[in-house]
Amino acid sequence: MIKLSIVRLLRNLLLCCSLGLAGKLMAVNDIELPVLGDAASGIISKQQEFELGRTWLKIFRSRVRPYDDPLMQIYLEQLLYNLATYSDLEDPRLELVIVKNPTMNAFAVPGGVVGFHTGVFAYAENEDQMASVLAHELAHLSQRHFARGAEAQQRNAMFNMAGLLASVVLAATAGGDAATAAIVTSQALSMDSQLRYSRSNEQEADRAGLATMERANRDPGAVADMFASLLKATRYTGSRPPEFLLTHPISEKRIGDARNRSMGTSMRQYVQNPEFYLMRARALVAMDKTPAVSISRYKSELESNTLRPEAAHYGLALAYIEAGQLQEARHEMARLLDTQPTNLVFLYTDIEIDILSKDYSKALLRLDRQLAINQNNYPLLVLKSEALWQAHRYDGADAVLSALSRMRSEDPMIWYRLAEVRGLAGNISGLHQARAEYFILIGVFDKAREQLSLAASMVQEDFKQSAIIRQRLRDLAKMEDRAEKL
Repeated sequence: MIKLSIVRLLRNLLLCCSLGLAGKLMAVNDIELPVLGDAASGIISKQQEFELGRTWLKIFRSRVRPYDDPLMQIYLEQLLYNLATYSDLEDPRLELVIVKNPTMNAFAVPGGVVGFHTGVFAYAENEDQMASVLAHELAHLSQRHFARGAEAQQRNAMFNMAGLLASVVLAATAGGDAATAAIVTSQALSMDSQLRYSRSNEQEADRAGLATMERANRDPGAVADMFASLLKATRYTGSRPPEFLLTHPISEKRIGDARNRSMGTSMRQYVQNPEFYLMRARALVAMDKTPAVSISRYKSELESNTLRPEAAHYGLALAYIEAGQLQEARHEMARLLDTQPTNLVFLYTDIEIDILSKDYSKALLRLDRQLAINQNNYPLLVLKSEALWQAHRYDGADAVLSALSRMRSEDPMIWYRLAEVRGLAGNISGLHQARAEYFILIGVFDKAREQLSLAASMVQEDFKQSAIIRQRLRDLAKMEDRAEKL
């Protein structure tokens, strides 16, 4: 396991929270998580920031399982990368983590890590509003707010990093009072000047994020609209903390400032991406407590002549899938594919129904047809590996996932799937190697070393494989050494 001072601080914070030392101040819905970011600093180099952020990400992944939805992942990644090209961010290395959580939260961590709660979909009325959240987080990264904060208060920098990790983990899992306690505990130990500095960071991120929206040809007025949604969500909770305790203070003044800065540029009409509403349906169905809730919602929308009938029919199909009503789901998808036969989101979901119906031959035929048109498409390849897996064609699934592991080597869920299919295929040394890569990505280095050692003992007669594993063990030792020095 990574042995860092940040880990020890995290444990102390979690202990404090479990004992309730910080008290009850607000619900998790009232919290927009702390954000770390960017600006020039002589204390923390850009490379140190990158390594610190990626170490943070490993620890986070070891405690919170990211939401595994290839369609949503690629949609949000493409949106984030597009915004990044119009931002002031110099380092293009970004890593997006999606957390299935109903709260409207996003966070940024130095090193290009951006976190996103699926709950943002529930509050954003269109793609530009959601894009404004990502643009804001990119602004924290591009302005290097973490490095500047460390320079302003060198002693508390690592503690604040640990506090962020504790609060994000708790908000993503336990939520409620525990998350509040983690945030308040870490902030209470910061100086008042640091909190004022954080507020100035927010103002700077607002300005930079709005500029990114304008350059990306997106509605800058969506920034204020999204702020208004957040304020509305926190206004009636009955327990709102003083503004100085929040590192994302949302107030009428902040909304007014955003509206004033976008005046004159938000009067035009902006084209909306219909895919947003499909991804929103996926997020809402995933967050609903039962499929019946989803079915009721989308039936009501259709009965009231919604302005987004395609999204409502799609949400209804997803809800039927969750309920195991595959015939009803197929009926909804047939309606959608009849009008949009080349829509990849619809095709993906319809092929999912083929797999759930155990019609693997049909699913694979359709997937190969689509992959011939959309080569190396990440969601389609994941779906193909699933179809091969369920059809007990483990070697085929291994081949597809191995190719994906080269395309997306930092994706722990690909390595997790690859380990599973290799075990089923009887490729035990390959199983250990895939498990090792998974453990590396979630920061459990001791288990990664154990898995590589097991793999090495099984391929002693294979010079090439032995050399590859020995080199990976050396790589792992260097990773541990770098982590210890952070």
